[in-house]
Amino acid sequence: MRVLLALLFVGVFLTIAHAQEPLRVGDRISISVWQDPKLDRVLVIGPDGYIGFPLVGQIKASGLTPRALEDQLRSRLAKNYTGELDVSVALAAVNREAEDELRPRVYVSGEVLRPGPYPARPAINVAQAIALAGGLSPFAARQRIQVHRQIRGVESILLFDYNAYEVGRDPNYNIHLQRGDVIIVPERGLFE
Repeated sequence: MRVLLALLFVGVFLTIAHAQEPLRVGDRISISVWQDPKLDRVLVIGPDGYIGFPLVGQIKASGLTPRALEDQLRSRLAKNYTGELDVSVALAAVNREAEDELRPRVYVSGEVLRPGPYPARPAINVAQAIALAGGLSPFAARQRIQVHRQIRGVESILLFDYNAYEVGRDPNYNIHLQRGDVIIVPERGLFE
């Protein structure tokens, strides 16, 4: 019973927290007008930040909180109805792609199995990022891995020797990554 109450509390808290955040492009919102159920809609905020709503036309939704959008819809619909309107706007689904774009990332390229951007979790290091990228390819220059990092506007290159790390020669050598770091795993030379 306590677990059920705790889950209910967390759900309500998250709903309230999302209700106070501004809406973004791609978010799905649910709009209902109690006085006229024919107007009830589930809409996706378009790439331009606007939604189309009957009797209102185009209205900018991105950047507004659900409550602010309710107020705007209520004021624009008021000329078509007599009496007080009960309009509610709820966030039905968050645009996960836009949310992912805001997350810090590190980038792994070169001789790995799955190059690309990866989430920069707290305390992620080079070996972990390479593991996320599927590991090194057979043609990787394991002793010349580079970490490119911007330090006060200047690009710095840190070197990482995967072989030394793998055999435990220098276990503290693993470089902790920061947001925006680029790991480049070059192709090995003929005699490497």
